[in-house]
Amino acid sequence: MELSGKVAIVTGAARGLGRAYAEALARNGAEVVVNDVDESVEEVAASIGGAAVVAPVGPAATADRLVATAVEEFGRLDVLVTNAGVLRDRVLWKMTDDDFDTVVDVHLRGTFTCARAAAVRMREQGTGGSLVLISSPAGQRGNFGQTNYSAAKAGIVAMARTWALELARSGITVNAVVPVAATEMTKTIPAFAPLIEESERTGAPLPDWVRRDEGLGTAEDVAGLIVHLASDAAKGITGQAIGIGGDRLALWAHPAEKQVLFAPGGWSAASIAERWHEFDQETYGIPLPVAP
Repeated sequence: MELSGKVAIVTGAARGLGRAYAEALARNGAEVVVNDVDESVEEVAASIGGAAVVAPVGPAATADRLVATAVEEFGRLDVLVTNAGVLRDRVLWKMTDDDFDTVVDVHLRGTFTCARAAAVRMREQGTGGSLVLISSPAGQRGNFGQTNYSAAKAGIVAMARTWALELARSGITVNAVVPVAATEMTKTIPAFAPLIEESERTGAPLPDWVRRDEGLGTAEDVAGLIVHLASDAAKGITGQAIGIGGDRLALWAHPAEKQVLFAPGGWSAASIAERWHEFDQETYGIPLPVAP
């Protein structure tokens, strides 16, 4: 996939998925600005011939600095991948204000500030661009102990749909990616932790059924989608939530009315109770993997 002449920013790129994204973009010809709070991101930049910005994502000043670095170092900005994230997992009754605010600030506010700064620059250039916002299955399904993370990741998908509308006339595509990969962050999800830990303990790759049925693979398995969405081949893709992991590529459905009932004159509490059984209620939570 040819990305020569394109300039990208990847936040949270010191390791894991973010590093895989940055390396894949660079391999396909893009110039890349990488970001993280850890100075090890400078080694990533050096290895791919890019530029590094060591700063926390969330504040508008960081977003402005990232865009300024892309323009100063490489002359323009075409692609933004908002990958930076942190976890503060606790059940609702034990989650502190700081636990909630920290995760929302990095994931949700960080995505907002970086996307806003990138959109301003891309609109000024007048040649379009691509915003790739990283979400999570937790944002689509909910996940035990992740009130803050699930809320932020769900909000990111909602922002992608909204910005796809707002930026369409500028030729800027906006999509949410829902990745699943064996990373330190994924190991905190009870459904996936045993599978990843077993693979690390034995040194064996994840089983074929895990890659296929659960869509759980390596960080590199996800990177191809990022490269595609950054390319001109994906100009017709916008406003979507796209899942990828292992051997699976999936298009997530947007929320829509599933079933509708009508009552002449409106609904009372009693009439709702009487007819509620007619609804087929939705499932929730990330299902536990089941070996074949």
